[in-house]
Amino acid sequence: MNIHEYQAKEILASFGVAIPRGKVAKTPAEAEEIAVELDADLYVVKAQIHAGGRGKGGGVKLAKNPTEVKTHAEEILGMQLVTHQTGPEGKLVRKVLVAEASEIENELYLGMVIDRGTSRITLMASQEGGVDIEKVAAETPDKIIKQTVDPTVGLQDFQARQLAFGLNLSAELIRPTTKLISNLYQTFVACDCSLVEINPLAIVAGKEGSEIIALDSKINFDDNALYRQTKIEALRDEHEEDARELEAKASGLSYISLDGNIGCMVNGAGLAMSTMDVIKLHGGEPANFLDVGGSATTEAVAHAFRLILSDSKVEAVLVNIFGGIMKCDTIANGILEAVKQVNLNVPLVVRLEGTNVELGRQILSQSSLDLITADSLSDAAEKTVRAISA
Repeated sequence: MNIHEYQAKEILASFGVAIPRGKVAKTPAEAEEIAVELDADLYVVKAQIHAGGRGKGGGVKLAKNPTEVKTHAEEILGMQLVTHQTGPEGKLVRKVLVAEASEIENELYLGMVIDRGTSRITLMASQEGGVDIEKVAAETPDKIIKQTVDPTVGLQDFQARQLAFGLNLSAELIRPTTKLISNLYQTFVACDCSLVEINPLAIVAGKEGSEIIALDSKINFDDNALYRQTKIEALRDEHEEDARELEAKASGLSYISLDGNIGCMVNGAGLAMSTMDVIKLHGGEPANFLDVGGSATTEAVAHAFRLILSDSKVEAVLVNIFGGIMKCDTIANGILEAVKQVNLNVPLVVRLEGTNVELGRQILSQSSLDLITADSLSDAAEKTVRAISA
């Protein structure tokens, strides 16, 4: 689950991480009122969407006074903001963050993520802030310093200090940066995060010298832990999420939208990943990840089928089922039920294997459904790609 920048900053502030003063607005008038309340020398108006690269798309603007804040808010609110993370369709801006602009002396990077290789939280820091960390990692990996946290003891003070020293900070900033890193780790653990990123972590001019603050922030959460994170769940912005993914979640299905044109219905996450890999191997592009699970009912299969076909990009559907707990005849009946409910106007390729496979194949062969059967995953992927190009 993702949240907006202003929400992430509110969470960080609750754990003692310093952030710029600011509030979110839904109208230009609200934005102007917030600016008057802040009474700053310079303001920044930032579009709030679940995507990075907002500044390059025109979604971040500086303002010298509340009147300019209102003008910029009028320009940004309601715009279809296109960034490298939104795709060409962009995202509609419904909110803006109005904040006090900071006098930046230096931009750094600080992030935390679950490292699947070590199954531990890994902290990353770099003097190269304000740019894509992926680019830094690819081109100059030596500029990223890391600390891996042992979950039995948690983040140790010496690890936070090593990161702070690794950022080549002045002596007076070592202690506050060490404290900020510790607070960020507490945020990560307490909120069941999967990613916390501050980019840039900025050194700014303060009233009594340089200060370090979270100038921008991004937080993702582990969906599997949301049952115990009710306050986090309440931050969900359904306007920013794929309607099919929300519908699938409500129905107990695992569905993720992708950019391709081959709809996939598979049982088991591993088999689903393999199916997408083989589709790409044969020159195709998957339109989704969809795992119907190991014990789905006929109704669930029909629902999954409707989800796939509701995507206008889908030009063919590949059903790849290995029957274990999920029996092949259940899948077959689900396919027939779904086709009755949805106007199927794209090629359908089905590969069944496992429990009751002969019964499942018999159900499909005796139906009037126009489909293509396959004997193996490779055969199914090849036939699906060929059906689209035919």
